[in-house]
Order: sequence, then structure tokens, then C-alpha cells
Amino acid sequence: MKGRGAANGESQGMTRVIRMRRRLIASPERVYRAWADPEELARWLPDQIEGGLAVGTQSALVWADRRETWYVVDAQPNKTFVFIRSSSKADKAAPTTSVRIEPLGYGSRIEIEAGPFPVDSDDGLDSWGEALQTWAEALAMLRAHLDFSIDLRVRE
Repeated sequence: MKGRGAANGESQGMTRVIRMRRRLIASPERVYRAWADPEELARWLPDQIEGGLAVGTQSALVWADRRETWYVVDAQPNKTFVFIRSSSKADKAAPTTSVRIEPLGYGSRIEIEAGPFPVDSDDGLDSWGEALQTWAEALAMLRAHLDFSIDLRVRE
């Protein structure tokens, strides 16, 4: 855990960042498409997507029990896909998620970095813990989809 201090030396609280890496059989092009193409993303993560996933756009990811808004802030084909899980780019408290993709042998390596999450309150700790679980599950679903053509999502 590391603290972030203000320029005048005052503490602004403790934060944590989530970092997870996985090796995939799929090519970097295919991994990138799984994140940046709405039709592909809807095959392994949400039930559907309302909107596009181009830089500067806002879209809603829809599941049976919830909606989540992504604001795409950066995308470099086959390398990075960055978004804020919020309704606007101006929401500085919303965690940013960066997906980095690099070639590795015949496949690729993906790294997810999400945060920062304030962990000096119960709500912040809960958000951090939920995000840990969410991204671990998402990476398992992504790998199942790309490498084995299996949909791990729970259907009712």
C-alpha cells in the first residue's frame, strides 16, 4: 500500500492499484479486438453493449442485474485499451482501467491495471476487493473465450 501526498505535504489518503497478468494463446490482434470491438466484448463479458468503444466515446455495458458505463480514453490497436468506469471523463474519483497487450511467443501477454482505489475507508476497501474479484473473473472469461471458445458467463 502506498500513500499519495499533496504537493504541500498533506496526506490525501491511502490508495491501492490492481495489476494482473495472464498469458494467452490468442494473438495480440485478437486480444485487442476482444476489448475494443463491441460485438466481440459482448461475447465474453456483458450481455450487450449500448454505444461504441472508440476513443472519446461513452458506452453502457449491460448485464441482467446491472449496467456499467465505460468512457474510453485511449486505444492503440493491438497494444492498449484504456477506459474509466464512470459516466464522464471529468470524474477523477472513478478508477481507470488500462489493458496492455504484448506479443509473447505465438500468443500474447495481457496486463490489467485498475485504480487507484482509496483504501482508508470501508467503502474504498470494498471497492478494491470487488474490483479484484471482478478483474480475476473477467480475465478467466477472456481466456476461456479466446483460447478455448468457451463462454463462462452465468446465464439464468
